[in-house]
Amino acid sequence: MNSVENLAEKLKKQDERAFEQIVDKFTGYAAAVINNTAKGSLSKEDIEEAVMDTFVTLWRNADKVQKDKLKGYIACIAKSKAKNKLAALKLIEVIDIQEIDVQDSFTITDETESKDLEKDILHILDGFKKQDKEIFIRHYFYYQKLADIADNLSMTQENVKVRLFRTRNKLKQALVERGYII
Repeated sequence: MNSVENLAEKLKKQDERAFEQIVDKFTGYAAAVINNTAKGSLSKEDIEEAVMDTFVTLWRNADKVQKDKLKGYIACIAKSKAKNKLAALKLIEVIDIQEIDVQDSFTITDETESKDLEKDILHILDGFKKQDKEIFIRHYFYYQKLADIADNLSMTQENVKVRLFRTRNKLKQALVERGYII
């Protein structure tokens, strides 16, 4: 059993020293996940607060941690805390931590493939009209509702919906051409 798995086992037993070691070991990681999820929208103080909230949630849910998935569990909590912080700042809709399935097998490969797909999507979107790209990013990356996007861009909600539909179809076609299976 490696040291992280050992720490996870001790955490499940409410070992405070193990928890402190986990906080020391994963604070930078949690901050990076939060910053990446927020895409630079949060202040340093907001990130620090979300990191603290991440570890408070980890402690309160220590019994749910699987020894081989501690890092993935921390990432899920951190992403949720970042989205909750953005929601508190009225940038996105709230996502409840209970909706996240931490039992999923989270691996670094999944994270890498996700980042590659995100890069490809953003590269493809660069070729689209500015307004279509903005609508897509606001909806799928910042989780804004269509009504909010319409208000912010002085458009009708129906127009936003149609543009989003067309952009999604063009994007899907471009991804298929790049070899993605959709």
